[in-house]
Amino acid sequence: MEHDRIQIPKKEYVKGEDGYKTFSIRIKLETVAKLDHIANESNRSRNELINIFLEHGVKNYEIVE
Repeated sequence: MEHDRIQIPKKEYVKGEDGYKTFSIRIKLETVAKLDHIANESNRSRNELINIFLEHGVKNYEIVE
């Protein structure tokens, strides 16, 4: 499977809640640190980034046996 890079446009401001479903997940501390770094660089919230990455994942997956 090819590893396509996800382009995240820098945002002018960070906005709050947008009416999406809320639920809890467990994430490794190293992953949280990476998300926080990307969030600071892109002026986006951690939540927005997770949604961008998840959207990319559900559009670009392959199930193998």
